[in-house]
Amino acid sequence: MTRPRIMGIVNVTPDSFSDGGRFATTDTAIAHGRELIAQGADILDIGGESTRPGATRPLVSEELDRVVPVISALAAEGAAVSVDTMRAEVAEAAALAGAVVINDVSGGLADPDILRVAADHDVLYVAMHWRAHSTEMQQHAVYDGPGGVVGAVRDELSARIDDALAAGVDLERLVVDPGLGFAKSPDHNWELLKHLDELVGLGRPVLVGSSRKSFLGTLLGSADAPRPVAEREHANVALTTIVSLQGMWGVRVHDVRASADAIRVVERFAHDPGEA
Repeated sequence: MTRPRIMGIVNVTPDSFSDGGRFATTDTAIAHGRELIAQGADILDIGGESTRPGATRPLVSEELDRVVPVISALAAEGAAVSVDTMRAEVAEAAALAGAVVINDVSGGLADPDILRVAADHDVLYVAMHWRAHSTEMQQHAVYDGPGGVVGAVRDELSARIDDALAAGVDLERLVVDPGLGFAKSPDHNWELLKHLDELVGLGRPVLVGSSRKSFLGTLLGSADAPRPVAEREHANVALTTIVSLQGMWGVRVHDVRASADAIRVVERFAHDPGEA
């Protein structure tokens, strides 16, 4: 079994759905990043723009001010740092500050020049399935074609791979993400999770980001009264366990220690079933 990478989330924002405002200053974000490394994070994903449904985009200058100092500090301490951005300008500044991963939730659709940045800096590039910005993405949660949501996500991610390769991104530095919660209903998310093998069939590693998302809140509560964000972690650990058994490349999580523990259990279970 290939051990999934753990990508720990550091939201340097006032309005993220999970922990908006808790780590919105440079000092608190750096401290949180250090804590996640201590808990077992392999990569720190630093984001300065909330992509929750309905979120308003910050100015480019605001996003730069939020993420670049944090990336510089944590990279200087030896952390493997990812920048969570859709903007080429932010990705460029992040790479120059020491980021080794560009995690682009738009897969290059929001700002195609970000693909050139990824190629120029020879960083790992994560292309997520995406159809529209947060203010309107749920209007695009329609998958009526052949293969339903799984077929559409597979084909649209394949197109993102083609565009990245055309821009000069190294095939070996491409990772895909199904984009759970982005232009998708709860049923769409569950269907994708049940058929991740279809995305593995694209020939690229797969990152899964389910942590604390609303479809878990709906499952644990109801559509009208979802389980609060802070009370969804046990369900996400179950998903970490499932995708670890399926050989996913990585998981993007808020609670690093909980997912690290789950992965250790899976590793031990898979290592030698005959041992006591």
